[in-house]
Amino acid sequence: MAKPTGFLEFTRELPYRRPPQERLNDYNEFVDRYTPEKLNEQAARCMDCGIPFCHHGCPVGNIIPEFNDAVYRKSWKEAYDILISTNNFPEFTGRICPAPCETSCVLGINQPAITIEEIEKHIIEIAFDNGFVQPKIPNVRTGKKIAIVGSGPAGLAAAAQLNYAGHSVTVFERDDEPGGLLRYGIPDFKLEKWVVERRIKLMEEEGVVFRCNANVGLDISVNDLLREYHTIVLATGSTIPRDLNIPGRDLNGVYFAMDFLKQQNKRISNKAVQGDDIFATDKNIIVIGGGDTGSDCVGTSNRHKALSVTQFELLPKPPENRTSYMPWPTYPMVLKTTSSHEEGVKRHWAIATKEFIGDEDGNLKALRIVDLEWKFAHDGKPAKFEEVAGSETEIPCELALLAMGFIHPQHEGLLEQLEIELDERGNVRASEKNYHTNISKIFAAGDIRRGQSLVVWAISEGRECARKVDEYLIGHSLLEAKDQNILHKI
Repeated sequence: MAKPTGFLEFTRELPYRRPPQERLNDYNEFVDRYTPEKLNEQAARCMDCGIPFCHHGCPVGNIIPEFNDAVYRKSWKEAYDILISTNNFPEFTGRICPAPCETSCVLGINQPAITIEEIEKHIIEIAFDNGFVQPKIPNVRTGKKIAIVGSGPAGLAAAAQLNYAGHSVTVFERDDEPGGLLRYGIPDFKLEKWVVERRIKLMEEEGVVFRCNANVGLDISVNDLLREYHTIVLATGSTIPRDLNIPGRDLNGVYFAMDFLKQQNKRISNKAVQGDDIFATDKNIIVIGGGDTGSDCVGTSNRHKALSVTQFELLPKPPENRTSYMPWPTYPMVLKTTSSHEEGVKRHWAIATKEFIGDEDGNLKALRIVDLEWKFAHDGKPAKFEEVAGSETEIPCELALLAMGFIHPQHEGLLEQLEIELDERGNVRASEKNYHTNISKIFAAGDIRRGQSLVVWAISEGRECARKVDEYLIGHSLLEAKDQNILHKI
């Protein structure tokens, strides 16, 4: 245990953040590191409780009390070894994970939870600073060749693990740089791209091959991959956005959120932008969708110097605290205020958009909206709604961003050519037991299999899928299973 009285002596503190009005002038990350003293205090708060529910809350099964104890003792190499045994990319999850582990923290029953996510980020950055992070090159190669289609977090995790097992891994990415949504979906102010590039470089040094501008099923033959590789892992993500097919959808000024975010990431990387330039500058922006992607659109729009930014959510406003329907340690659906919201936005709940209204030139000028009244089910969840009579109104808007999530992976091309079996939601059908599709040598992991989810879940799926691929190729696997991690002696 870090410090028996730590949780009594110290309260939860987050590192210093640059003020909103300052950080709106750039796209850099704005969260500083703890001082050594503050980091020690935050790790000291961990109670090393008898049943660490944080393990249950963490999709990758991080061994949290143990690395907290190592941080408290300033045993940085030990902390790094513990952390990396379960999570290939803590520099990503330490920045962008919603931290379900923290909502399961036992201390969180009656006090603010441990700052697990920040401690995780500090461990990996201190490890890089001190040279602990070195290429792990297998001593022996198995002779087996594996193709991974997609270089998002699931594909990267599967590639890293299979490479550690001694297989020869090639990752195919249709964009010009690897990283998937880590590179071209998440804004730089949440995840600067040098962090992604640092990890990709390390994986290349370990032997993973990346082939970019390689759209399998379009400019790379599926049959060639089936002939050349012993197995294929599909990890292309859930990429088809949910649309809003209402009158005026074809007006200039109505775009999917990811088109907007990807363009800005490319501009920051000094890369050419394809299609219409989407700018929020001096416009009234409405973001339709209340999730993380919508929040990212809010932060990016404010950095564009939008005239106003408004965010709509179809569902009713969540409660600020847990209710009887969401007891600890379940993940609570409570009101979430992100750093982007702090920077300036008008938020409205229980709103439906009825029509996009255009001017005579075909440009968006307003939205017609209506208030909703929700009815709740016996479990406290919103079940059905009715429009509030007389509440219909128009609101000025020159740029509407659709951030309502993703419905399934792209079917055209790769999946149709392979004749991959899909489930009732349009995702690739592959059991969580073995991640195997209906084609013997093809596996699937991440959002392409489970549907739109979190980066940390994608990493978990990539790791577990890699273990099943290793078993398929070799008959057994030395790769560690989730929740059964055997730490190397430290």
